[in-house]
Amino acid sequence: MEKALGRYFIAIVPPEPVYQELHQLKEYCFEKYGTKGALRSPPHVTLHMPFLWKEKNENRLIERLTVFCQTQTNFELSLSGFSCFAPRVIFVAVDKNNALTNLQQQLVRFCRSEFNLLNANYREQPFHPHITIAFRDLKKRMFDEAWQKFSIMPFNQKFCLHTIALLKHDGHRWNVLCECPLKKLFD
Repeated sequence: MEKALGRYFIAIVPPEPVYQELHQLKEYCFEKYGTKGALRSPPHVTLHMPFLWKEKNENRLIERLTVFCQTQTNFELSLSGFSCFAPRVIFVAVDKNNALTNLQQQLVRFCRSEFNLLNANYREQPFHPHITIAFRDLKKRMFDEAWQKFSIMPFNQKFCLHTIALLKHDGHRWNVLCECPLKKLFD
C-alpha cells in the first residue's frame, strides 16, 4: 500500500567537486565528534523547509517546480568559512547574495500560491542560508572542541547555481528526487 503523504523539501545541492568536499566535512564531524545527523541529507542550502505532499500528486509538484525554475536565472554562490548556532550546530557560511535571497523569497511565494504550502518557520526566523556539517545531535561537550577547530579553519568555494533540487525523505534519510534547471544566463 502506497503511503498517502511524502515528506519533501526544496534546496540547493552544490555540484561536484564542492559537493564532495562538503560531504567529507560531514563525515569528519561524524568520525571525530559523533554527530551523524547531517549525514542524513546531502550537503544543501534549504530554500523551503520540509512539507507534506500527497505522493500521488508528486508529478504535479515536479512539473510546477520545473516551470518555476525556468523563470529564474542561474547565478554564482560563494561559501566562506564556518559559523554556528551554538551550542549544537556548525555550518559552512554562504556569503550574502541578493540573487539567492530573491530566489528564496520568490520560491516561498510560489509554493504558497501554487501548492498552498505555508512556511511558518521563515516568518519566525529570517532566511539564513548555510550548509550544515554538524547537526543538533552534536553533544554540547563536543561542540566547544569542534568549534575551536572550525572557527579558525579556512573554507572558500564558489559554484554556479544551475539547478534547484526537490528532496524526498525515504523514512531514514533525504534523497534528491529531481533537479530542476534554472534558465541559463551564463556558464
